[in-house]
Amino acid sequence: MNTIDIATMCKALGDCNRLQIVQMLSDGEKCGCKLLEAFDITQPTLSHHMKILCDCGLVNDKKVGKWHHYSINDEVWREFSDFISLVGKVK
Repeated sequence: MNTIDIATMCKALGDCNRLQIVQMLSDGEKCGCKLLEAFDITQPTLSHHMKILCDCGLVNDKKVGKWHHYSINDEVWREFSDFISLVGKVK
């Protein structure tokens, strides 16, 4: 994982709606329709947020019928967390 990837992830997490989405996904896969119910946003706006989270690799997307199901990409989150931990140790 390079610094451009890390910067893209930080930018993706710089939005409170996307942080809430990640928090909701932390306890398991969710259908986009369930995510949408939790927010006062339109479906295209949710799709925009999900595209950002998926494009940077933090969230996985799978299509089941006409619905999209989203989940945390555990491997990418571990790498991201490892990087952040290292930065926190710099003095």
